[in-house]
Amino acid sequence: MKSKFLLSVLAVVAAAMMPLTATSQIAPDKPPRTAPAEAYPKYEIFAGAGYTSLNNVQQSRNGQLGVNISVTRDWGKYFGITADGGVYKYTYDATNPGNPTVDMLLLGPVVHAHIAGPVDVFVHVLLGCEHITGTPVKNDATAPTQPYATPNVSFAGGLGAGFDYKLKSRFFVRIWGDTILSSITADLGQNCANAGCSSHETRSARAGLGVVYKF
Repeated sequence: MKSKFLLSVLAVVAAAMMPLTATSQIAPDKPPRTAPAEAYPKYEIFAGAGYTSLNNVQQSRNGQLGVNISVTRDWGKYFGITADGGVYKYTYDATNPGNPTVDMLLLGPVVHAHIAGPVDVFVHVLLGCEHITGTPVKNDATAPTQPYATPNVSFAGGLGAGFDYKLKSRFFVRIWGDTILSSITADLGQNCANAGCSSHETRSARAGLGVVYKF
């Protein structure tokens, strides 16, 4: 009788333990891992050397060298807004009329994308103003036939593109170029008919080379 009683107790205990054992052997499903969102830089700062042609000053044979700085606020992977400023005051060959300095302040959208390896590309459209100083004045008695720029401040804008080459971490080398249109033209007074002055817009090509920091 005792052995039958013990067997009955063991059978009841075993039956009670089986659901617990089965439950402990089934691991709960782990929640799927979500990949962290890819972080993109929010800002870009560029500083470098710049060049602009001087097609809006009559008889200019050379462009101007100077400094170009831009700041870009990025939204996501492809789109941003760029503020661009340039001061071009150095003529590499002193054959231009007067001693001109060209200043530009421009703002506009930029679209950028990764091409391959360390290379990115971007395209921008910029609008703003252009300012020229240092050209001969209209009534200069010592050089009455020399051109002067009119007006010396003008609405300006244009389209351009460039490449960024990654050096390391957040630093890139940038090369870019664009064409800026403005309504600054040369005025030779009575000599304008012979010189072919135009009251329409002029196109001046720009280019730059420098360093970008993205963060």
